[in-house]
Amino acid sequence: MISVSNISFLIAAYLIGSVPSAVWIGKYFYNIDVREYGSGNAGSTNVFRVLGKKAGIPVLIIDILKGFAAVSIAYLSNYQNGSNQFINLQLVLAMASLVGHIFPIFASFRGGKGIASLLGIIIAIHPYAALISIAIFMTVLLISSYVSLASIITAVIFPIIIIFVFKTKAPSLIIFSILIAILVIITHQKNIERLIRRQESKSKLLKKRKPTEKPSEELIEEQMEMDADLD
Repeated sequence: MISVSNISFLIAAYLIGSVPSAVWIGKYFYNIDVREYGSGNAGSTNVFRVLGKKAGIPVLIIDILKGFAAVSIAYLSNYQNGSNQFINLQLVLAMASLVGHIFPIFASFRGGKGIASLLGIIIAIHPYAALISIAIFMTVLLISSYVSLASIITAVIFPIIIIFVFKTKAPSLIIFSILIAILVIITHQKNIERLIRRQESKSKLLKKRKPTEKPSEELIEEQMEMDADLD
């Protein structure tokens, strides 16, 4: 498994994950570092909150594509598609991409939580499981309006989808699905605490904001109490 080519793939996946779309779009088009506002995370949810959907949608798409592209590097290897070696390489590249998003070398190692990139990863690895996961996420979001709750529930159900719905036999993929659930729960601890206290803010991802409008002091004060959910 360890070879010069695989190490090169690993580095490439990390660098792809490190592309700080939230930071670059915020600075280039709005002269704003989104990490200085809202939750302080460099992810799509914080961009939606701070800059609005015209900035948030491109960031969301780019972050999803980052995860998808990083995992797709596996197709450059000599491993047969679907083999255990191929799947293992995909999962390693996925982890490298997530590390890049959370600790991006191009943004002083201050990134986001990686949920959007994780979606791209799942689409690349298991598109049918991804479709079910998206459906679950949207259902919970529409019912509750809590992005954090939708993320957590989807992540917890994901291993169940992999193991029982698709009856996956690859041990590495099963372990990966469980690790995803654990990772999301860990990164959303503060969100869980607020949900229990009924203090979690509901989604405002589609809230309109003028393209040239900077975050208001009121928004800053409100969002400083929040962690990003899709970041």
